[in-house]
Amino acid sequence: MREQATDIVAEMVANVMSVTVEIGDKVAVGDQVILLESMKMEIPVLAEVGGTVRQIRVTAGDVVQEGDVLVTVA
Repeated sequence: MREQATDIVAEMVANVMSVTVEIGDKVAVGDQVILLESMKMEIPVLAEVGGTVRQIRVTAGDVVQEGDVLVTVA
């Protein structure tokens, strides 16, 4: 049976302050994976599913647009 991958996406235009996971890390629903900053507010991005981090598509300092894939969990 094949793993189902889930992409965690940016909900708004923002700056990536930090990436709080690494490839291979196990995450549970609600764990923080990225910290964004927009309009001087810090916005934690949380895992929507539990699993293993398979891909990280951003680094600290990147600017992301609404809908950009940040992390893939499977």
